Amino acid sequence: MNLRSAILVACLLQFSVVAAVDGQSRPLSVSAGIELDALPYITGGYFGAAWVGTGHIRGRALIAKVNMPEFFVADGFTNNDVLSFAVLADYYLADDWTGPWIAAGVVLWDSSIQSDARVETAKYRSYLLNGSIGYALQLHRSIYVSPWAGLSLRVAGDSDIRVDGLSFEPRVLNPEASVKFGWVFR
Repeated sequence: MNLRSAILVACLLQFSVVAAVDGQSRPLSVSAGIELDALPYITGGYFGAAWVGTGHIRGRALIAKVNMPEFFVADGFTNNDVLSFAVLADYYLADDWTGPWIAAGVVLWDSSIQSDARVETAKYRSYLLNGSIGYALQLHRSIYVSPWAGLSLRVAGDSDIRVDGLSFEPRVLNPEASVKFGWVFR
């Protein structure tokens, strides 16, 4: 099974669980939305997410390109660029998707890095598990802002990446924090 098929299956499974769990208490009312995240744009990258959900639960899929800030990159290396794909499940305490939330999911990073010599560029892949928390504030009927923080645990992928005669080892724990801006289709 290729990556796109796996992501599609994961999204369908998440939506099925959402419908089964929440549909038992009242008629199924499904909403959807899109999100942008500030951090990737600040680093010169991009971000896009789409979600669908009902009740307290929603499934979210995202793509992001992040140019890792230099203070996060190991000494002797630079230009650590990450293309991220993720599928997550979000749980909100309120069923209108405002207030505190928690999320968990799977993440794929297709990355590249250079040594400070900038002669070669090495590519590598990481598989991560992510946990996040945040707080969604409704700004308008359909617009919200959500500061958040998360931690991704690298569970598999390439290691001992060779570039310009040096060895780069991806971090096991990857903290993140940013602000998301979202639109709910109502």
